[in-house]
Amino acid sequence: MKTKTWIALLSAVFLLSLLGSFWVLRTQPEAALAEVSSGGKLIKTVNLHENQQFTITAENGGENTITVRDGKIAVTDATCPDHYCMKRGFCASGTDIVCLPNRLVIHFIGAQTVDAAVG
Repeated sequence: MKTKTWIALLSAVFLLSLLGSFWVLRTQPEAALAEVSSGGKLIKTVNLHENQQFTITAENGGENTITVRDGKIAVTDATCPDHYCMKRGFCASGTDIVCLPNRLVIHFIGAQTVDAAVG
């Protein structure tokens, strides 16, 4: 009888811990700013609450058009061959947006970022 009670208690604690970790990941605060770098150099710090659009030209001549809208940022046009940077879509926090061929990095500031998520 005591063994079943302990198993039930430990299962409940495990389940609550698991649900709590998912809740923390889902309620991650949005960033207020984003740093846009090209070729390892900071080009611009962007306020994510000001709608804007601008184009960054890389050292190799490649271009990325970056759009900020409704507190989120995205690469909306790029001259790179794979367009992985565009496939990220609009983001407000999380992992960096990267365009390797054009050496562009958009890094979020003001929010805790997650290195990896399982889901």
